[in-house]
Amino acid sequence: MLVAAAVCPCPPLLVPDVAAGAAPELDGARAACVDALGVLAAARPDRLVVVGPAAESGAGPYPAGTWGSFRGFGVDVEVWLGAQGTDPAASERELPPSLAVAAWLLGRLGWADAPIEGLAVAESLAPERCAEVGAGLAGPDERLALLVMGDASACRTLKAPGYLDERAEGFDAEVARALGAADVAALKALDADLADELKACGRAPWQILAGAAEGADMSGALLYDDAPYGVGYLVAAWS
Repeated sequence: MLVAAAVCPCPPLLVPDVAAGAAPELDGARAACVDALGVLAAARPDRLVVVGPAAESGAGPYPAGTWGSFRGFGVDVEVWLGAQGTDPAASERELPPSLAVAAWLLGRLGWADAPIEGLAVAESLAPERCAEVGAGLAGPDERLALLVMGDASACRTLKAPGYLDERAEGFDAEVARALGAADVAALKALDADLADELKACGRAPWQILAGAAEGADMSGALLYDDAPYGVGYLVAAWS
C-alpha cells in the first residue's frame, strides 16, 4: 500500500557542483525537495522505490548500491543509490541522470529509513502500462513510499530547450494542480503525445505514481512550482 510519495524535478542542475555559479537560482527547489523527502521519512515505509525517466536503453530496475556520477555534466561527483558501495565496477550499469539526481537528494538527507531500489522508465511508456507498473509496485501488507523524479514542459520561454510553445503553461498548470491535489484520475489522463511534444519527461513517472496510488486515501501538497530556464519544475508531497 502506498503511504507516501515525493515528487521532485530531475535536472542535474539541482546538484550545486553541476550548476556552479548558477546554483543559488535553484535553492528554493532544493529546499522544497528536502521538505518532500521529509514527508517520506515521516511515513516510516517498509520500502522506498525511486522512479525516474530514462532513455529506452536505460529503462529497468536498479538495485540498492548502484553507482552513478555527473561526469557527463563536467563534474567529478559520484553518487550511490542507498548504501554506498566501494567500487563503481561492481555496478552492472550506471544510474541514469534522473536516478542519479534522486540518489544525490537522498544522500543529502542522509536517508536510511527503508530499503531502496530504483526503477527507470522509458519516457515513451504508454499511460496504461504506467498505471499497471504502479499498481504492481506494492503488496497490500507493505508500506511503500515513492520518490518520483521528472520535469514538466521544457517549452515555457523562447530560450527554453524546446523553444516557446503556448500550450506548455496550461499543461504545467494542470500537472501542478493534480500533484497538489493528489488527483490520481487527472494524472492518469495526461496526454502522452502532448507531453512528448512539450518535452515533459515526468509524464510516465507521474502516471506510475497514479497507478500506485489507486485506491489509497492520499492528500497532496504542492511545495514548489516555477520554470527557471523555461523548464517546469514541480515539487509535491503526498501522504
